[in-house]
Amino acid sequence: MKNKELLPQCFSNIKQCDPPNEASGTKHSEKNEDSTVHESEIRSLPPATCEKGSIDMDISGNKNKLSVNITKEDRNQCDEDSKSVLGRLHMQQQKLSPADRLQTGPPMKKDHETSETDLAHTFLYNNETPAAKEREESEIEPVIPSMTNVKVNLEKSVPEMKCDSLNEPGGTDHTEKNDDIKKLESEFESVLSATYEKGAIDMQMDGNKNKDSGKISDEINMRNQFQRQTKSLYVRLHLQDKLHQKLSLADFLKISPAVEQDHETSEKDLAHTFLQRLMMLDYRARYIPVKQSRAEMSQSETVPVLEISDIEDNDFDALFSSSVDSDHSKQTHVHPMDVQMVVFHCSDSFLKQNMVTKLSQCQYALPLLVPDPDTMDMECPLWTFRQIIKTWKITQTKDDSNIVTMKNMPICKAETPMVSFFRLGSLSVSKSQLMNTLINDRHSTFFHRNCPGSTKSRHLMDGVAEIAWYCPAGKPNDAFTDCTAFCNLHGDALFIEKQRDILAEKSSVTVVLLPTLEKGDKSWAVISNLLKSPKPLICLITDNDCGAVQMKEGKYRIGLKDRSQADVSENLKRIIGEILSGPHQSFQLETMADVSGIRVDENDKVCQKGKSAALNMVNLLQGMDVSKIKDQFLPCQGELWHKWCRINKELYHLKGNIEEEKCKKQQELMTIRKKQCTASCSELMKLFIENLSSLPTTEKQYFLKWTQILIDALSTEDLSSILQYYDEKWSEVLDLKKKHDKSDLLKFKQSELEEISNKLQSATFGLEHIFREMGQIYEAHKALNQTDWSKYPELAAELMISGHPMELMDGDAGHVPLTWISSLLDEVIRKLGDQRVFVLSVLGVQSSGKSTMLNAMFGLQFAVSAGRCTKGAFMQLVKVSEEMKKDFQFDYVLVVDTEGLRALELAGNTTLHHDNELATFVVGLGNMTLINIFGENPADMQDVLQIVVQAFMRMKKVKVSPSCVFVHQNVTDIAAAEKNMDGKRRLQEKLDQMTKLAAKEEVCDAECFSDVIAFDVQKDVKYFAQLWEGSPPMAPPNPGYSESIQDLKNFILSKASQSAGMTLSHFKTKIQDLWNALMNEHFVFSFKNTLEIAVYRKLEVQYGNWTWNLRSNMLTIENQLHTRVENGDIDKVEVSFLNKEMSKTYEEIRNNLTTYFEDNREKEMLVQWRGRFEQKIKEFHDELVKGAKRKLEEVLQQKKACKKLDAQKTEFERNLLQKSKELAHQLKDKVEDEEELEKQFKSVWSHWINELTADTKPIEDINLEEDQFNVLKELGIEWTFISESKSSGRYRNISSIGNYSDYVSFTKHQDHGDTNQQSQVNQMGKFEQGKQYLLNQAARLKHYMTGYLQHEDQQLIRSLTENVEAQCINAIKSKPVATRGYSPTYLLEMAKSVKKKVTEFDSKRKYSLKKEFTVDLILYVFDTVESWLLESHKKYKMNNDAVTYLESKKTQYYNIFRSFCKGSSSAVVFAELICEKLKVSIVKAVCNQTAIDLAGEMRSNFPAFNGNRLNLEKHVLKSLAEKEDFNGFITYIHHPRKHVETFIKEEVNKYIFTDHKDKALNILKKNVEDMCKLVSQALFTATDDVKTKGGDIDMWLQQFSSLLKNDLTFETICSQNFSDINNFDFLKEEIEKGLKISNMPLDMTEDFREKPHKILIDQLCNCCWVKCPFCAAVCTNTLEDHSPDKHNVPFHRPSGIKGWHTRHTMELVIDFCTTLVASDRRFRPHHDSEESIPYKQYQNGGEKYAAWEITADASKLIYWKWFVCRFQQKLEDHHKLKFQGRGEIPNDWREHKKEEAIANLDEMYK
Repeated sequence: MKNKELLPQCFSNIKQCDPPNEASGTKHSEKNEDSTVHESEIRSLPPATCEKGSIDMDISGNKNKLSVNITKEDRNQCDEDSKSVLGRLHMQQQKLSPADRLQTGPPMKKDHETSETDLAHTFLYNNETPAAKEREESEIEPVIPSMTNVKVNLEKSVPEMKCDSLNEPGGTDHTEKNDDIKKLESEFESVLSATYEKGAIDMQMDGNKNKDSGKISDEINMRNQFQRQTKSLYVRLHLQDKLHQKLSLADFLKISPAVEQDHETSEKDLAHTFLQRLMMLDYRARYIPVKQSRAEMSQSETVPVLEISDIEDNDFDALFSSSVDSDHSKQTHVHPMDVQMVVFHCSDSFLKQNMVTKLSQCQYALPLLVPDPDTMDMECPLWTFRQIIKTWKITQTKDDSNIVTMKNMPICKAETPMVSFFRLGSLSVSKSQLMNTLINDRHSTFFHRNCPGSTKSRHLMDGVAEIAWYCPAGKPNDAFTDCTAFCNLHGDALFIEKQRDILAEKSSVTVVLLPTLEKGDKSWAVISNLLKSPKPLICLITDNDCGAVQMKEGKYRIGLKDRSQADVSENLKRIIGEILSGPHQSFQLETMADVSGIRVDENDKVCQKGKSAALNMVNLLQGMDVSKIKDQFLPCQGELWHKWCRINKELYHLKGNIEEEKCKKQQELMTIRKKQCTASCSELMKLFIENLSSLPTTEKQYFLKWTQILIDALSTEDLSSILQYYDEKWSEVLDLKKKHDKSDLLKFKQSELEEISNKLQSATFGLEHIFREMGQIYEAHKALNQTDWSKYPELAAELMISGHPMELMDGDAGHVPLTWISSLLDEVIRKLGDQRVFVLSVLGVQSSGKSTMLNAMFGLQFAVSAGRCTKGAFMQLVKVSEEMKKDFQFDYVLVVDTEGLRALELAGNTTLHHDNELATFVVGLGNMTLINIFGENPADMQDVLQIVVQAFMRMKKVKVSPSCVFVHQNVTDIAAAEKNMDGKRRLQEKLDQMTKLAAKEEVCDAECFSDVIAFDVQKDVKYFAQLWEGSPPMAPPNPGYSESIQDLKNFILSKASQSAGMTLSHFKTKIQDLWNALMNEHFVFSFKNTLEIAVYRKLEVQYGNWTWNLRSNMLTIENQLHTRVENGDIDKVEVSFLNKEMSKTYEEIRNNLTTYFEDNREKEMLVQWRGRFEQKIKEFHDELVKGAKRKLEEVLQQKKACKKLDAQKTEFERNLLQKSKELAHQLKDKVEDEEELEKQFKSVWSHWINELTADTKPIEDINLEEDQFNVLKELGIEWTFISESKSSGRYRNISSIGNYSDYVSFTKHQDHGDTNQQSQVNQMGKFEQGKQYLLNQAARLKHYMTGYLQHEDQQLIRSLTENVEAQCINAIKSKPVATRGYSPTYLLEMAKSVKKKVTEFDSKRKYSLKKEFTVDLILYVFDTVESWLLESHKKYKMNNDAVTYLESKKTQYYNIFRSFCKGSSSAVVFAELICEKLKVSIVKAVCNQTAIDLAGEMRSNFPAFNGNRLNLEKHVLKSLAEKEDFNGFITYIHHPRKHVETFIKEEVNKYIFTDHKDKALNILKKNVEDMCKLVSQALFTATDDVKTKGGDIDMWLQQFSSLLKNDLTFETICSQNFSDINNFDFLKEEIEKGLKISNMPLDMTEDFREKPHKILIDQLCNCCWVKCPFCAAVCTNTLEDHSPDKHNVPFHRPSGIKGWHTRHTMELVIDFCTTLVASDRRFRPHHDSEESIPYKQYQNGGEKYAAWEITADASKLIYWKWFVCRFQQKLEDHHKLKFQGRGEIPNDWREHKKEEAIANLDEMYK
């Protein structure tokens, strides 16, 4: 048939009775096909039409009146028809009952045709199935019959009805005015279409003579009107400022106020609400109810009332009256599609892309061709489609079997047929609604006029072409067998020529909706061209009732009149299917870029630059096997990195010669790093880094997007086939598991699955792999100390801040690249500051929707490769919006998404270990962990719950307290409260059950889950609706899922508002701590909370400051009270008085402590120590008070002890003064020579002393050496032993000797060895055991016979020495030597005690200590206490011996004598006497105050003293290394406190007398000046008072003394000889003149009562001195008793340093205990232990081991390695052992220099 004959045929068979306006009569309501007025929605007539009677239908404006009469014949005919139908359905016999439904019959076949006989039963069955119920419950759009349907019904019921009595909508029920409106709207549409095309405007207007000028004028008017309406639309949506400053992703990727579900939204918030709900995959974002204005509300609340009379006819007239006009002028709400398009136009390209991707996920049509509302240019937003990936299954028949092939690819790349729909003219049929029935009849893929929210006024959709894809599921009921695109052109295609032509050219099939056309109609030419085209065409004629007809090949027509949508849809599917089954043109989105005349967004310059940069990089990969790309271009993360991870983990599980093995593995690690450095310069990475570094921000974003898109495209096809194969094998394995099949077949299938998994891993290639390579390149160069790569973390940090996800754990290697992550977070901190973040992490099984949930909740886009789930763990920052910050204590939410936990039925032990690692890591990181569970059955969750509970239990044991929320996804009925309560109960039971199981494994006391973590099953369990509303791939997301997402988000944020989160630096250290602990087999023992340690160390420093303030204040109070005691002002010291004096400072410290704990940034962590430190401060204060009281009471006792001498002092001084005065008068003017005067004075002085002390027995000096000899002799010790020890000085080294073998005799062991061995053997009972025991004992005996002690015995002897020394010092210091004097019995008691201790020790050993040991130990103890005895006796003699006292006054009285001889007045002599006494007191007071000040100065400013105990330790070790003093090292190792005290004393002396001498002199000078000012003020006051009161010298002296008694000791001065003094001003001047103290030397400070070093020793050494049971390293806790915290030290050392050696050998141990606790080695906890304990369980070795926390440390402990190598020979000589065999020093150790060792100290003691 010729084309010219096709047009008439196309419109043939049209009934002559149809009214002429049927096709065009609705133009008034069809401004566009989606906004037809609702009058056209006439429903089918009610059942009343079947009743008897008549129907009178008076249609306004129609003069014809319809009358329908139902006759008897009609009823009979109806009955006959009914019987016929019942007969065909086999239902004529009897009625069905409920019992018929319950009968079991043959299964119904789904998706198969059914015969008429079974139709009724099939109908009932289908309505009973869950699917049917689901259909009933879902929102199914009712099919609205068109007027033609109503007409058909009437024709069947009323045969005699005239066919022209009912018309299409608008045919007769509109006035001429409406016809005019219709005409105007049609003309407006023509103008609008013309403006889109920017071409000639063809406006045929009847009666317009000036055609050209009219067209131009109307075009301008219409354009202006359109722009005004557009502007109004933007204003209404409050987006007028976003036309140029576009909305961006950053505006929505942040924590904003929650979107309220089912609440009306104001127009100004409409756009933002739409986007936020769309981000959460809520397809109801299109149907947001709009809040009405008050005026609209008032109008809507009042219903118009029609005034009519009560006449019956008037009621009937009123029923069909249209006299009440609605207000058409009022503004309607914004059309939903206008909201979508306005947001689209106001968004930048990245937000557009995200928006379109979400629309696609919601199964909505996407804009393909979009007119620009400003320029009217046509644009194809190709860029927005780039992230969309579609999955579908193709069913092909081969050899009588169906083969289903899965395809997964970016939609831009997909070549699919495209079916385009457009309409010509204004029609009553909804094109969009019809298209929806082809794609998904339950979902409005294309928005149509009957959708909620639809209005007449749609502004921005005309000319827009939308596209959607039908994706088959590979099932028999698929509408189409392959993926098919459907394109919908909105508006009248007649006037949208450009879009129409493009679609016609690109389409595989064109479907046109149109009315019957007459020749000359404007649409005639369009249809004519389509018919001439070789492409298939389907014409849907709205006013034609013919069926589907093929006019010629590829040309079809279908009449829509009197046809249901279902019929039309089925016809269309069939015809389209037939067309597409043959040869057809394919459509690919990317080809739109080649269409001329339209603008493609990807052609923008900035996008092209990004694409060009990405192409340059990806072109390197073209043509390569995807599985080989990573090996060639990303070599650092492949085998090299995996091998590095494997070796690094082996460092924590060392065997054999541990240090040698450790060095070997560290060398291997460095070798790998070098290889990585060599391989790190691939062209791909060079280009990637170059682009990241050089491109501006926007171009960089495009570059990254394009890179991801292009890379994903490389692997999509491979991944699709592999994934399909993986799914098949997975199903096979699961089937075998369910059958409990344990055969080889299962193992074979599992191995196949593992192979496919490895293949999948190789084929997976995404942007995250490039970032992973960046990290490895950086780590490799960092390991080699190459700093040129520091920009890598900076580049990654910029991306992370901008919202790009970063890989936290490499899922392929199962490892965290700590160096890279730390540097990355350091850069983030540098750029943002150390912001607080709330860490939210997610756990769950694979493919349970974790990433989907997070992406929907926060709008994130976690980095996953094409077709792959998350692998490893990724972190992403989400900013808290400014308006929300007031509700939170943090600035960001840091989301951690993880790979799924494996299903255990497919897993081996390796996978289980990996899952445990991952769960522990993620749970430990998060402030909150979401545990995502897929499904409702707790039995299915058992594996996951066990892993999760164990992770939480580990956190509890290491004092980390996260919170958790359980999320049940895919729950069928989330509203069923009873069902959910039962589910929660079962979950609680399962959690409690898992807790008990985990408690056994983790050795923890826990009976239920709430014992492990704060958990409320009522609040902390959330149920999620299933994600899809129907069956994928065409199902949209379930709206209930979106609601669940919002509820969960609100719940999370509510909980988060109660948390302070953590700082980024805390997060960084937490990553390190958790991962380092996970590397070890025993996580709990190995976990070291670095941040907690750092916070505690700062607290220690603060504690030191607080205690120093208390101590310095107490020292000042002591000085004052000491002076008052010596002056006799007080004779008793009460604790209450001292407390009162200290109260002000103590209260200040308590307030400071409270402030520190409450206001500190880390207060949540500090709170655990608050009670303890408050108690410690109180105890310290109380101890200071007790100590001060004790010292002052000793002074009081001394004062009382020398009371007799004090009573004599006044008389002594009076006599001496008198005698000096008399002698001076005798010699006055006789002797002028100074030497002669002194000679004369000396000649009489001794006589005076003897005369004054004639009745007093002098106190003799003591001879300790003689007393010691006598004591030893009394104990029966021969002189030869004493002489030998004394002459050699051997006894002085007994405490630091390395080997005590020379002091031991082994004959004792020989005597008892055989008997002991035999009894042991007999007890063994078995020959083999006895044999082994004998061999062991023989080895031990041999060792003893060779004269060598075991290390344990050496330590016992050393401990004996230390204990005896400490006990003797304490005993001797308790003796009242300073108050009652020395007695030789003190030495005798001490010697007897030493001998007794040695004897007791000897009796418990299998060897005996020689007599030389006892002698040396006694002499050593004597030597230790000697200085204290001499000093105490000296003090006693000074305070109680009259001769000594008087001799001390010789110089003073010689000066008085000399003055009298020179003729000085009494006032001058008295002034000299006072000055002499004052100078002594002033010097004493100044020295005591200076001691406190110098100690305070060093405590504040000297680096070694201004921190905590750890800081002091570091400086002690530095000093030892700098001096390279071996003896100092040995003292430090064996007697750390003694060495530290020596170090403090040396540093204080060096500070005062050498390094900071000027500063010390200034302090001294200031104190002298202060004291002199005090004396001057006292002189002035006393003189003024005496002059005022007219007093004498006695009054002056008493007044002066009382003013100074609190500050200076002032000895009594006898004023009898100076009663003639009356010029007190002169006296004052003389005293001031004589008191000028200048240049007081520092040497005088030797008279300190409290020396600075002693003060600092008391302050700094009052800490913990417990030694590590393995290596003797000292605990560095500042508190002496720091229970319940365990002892710890960051810097352990090789055990051989203290003499530890391999049992029964001479081999010193070189292993570090921090390495041993991660190894498989064992040890014996006691010297007599036969059973050994694994180092990993060292805390089971007994109390002294359990008290220590030794964490495995793989770091290089260079300091002690250097020490061992530097002093190897001396150590061997000292211990008489060798570094050989298993103790041989690794060569690597010898490479370390002293400078490295000292630098290592700074690193370890940070």
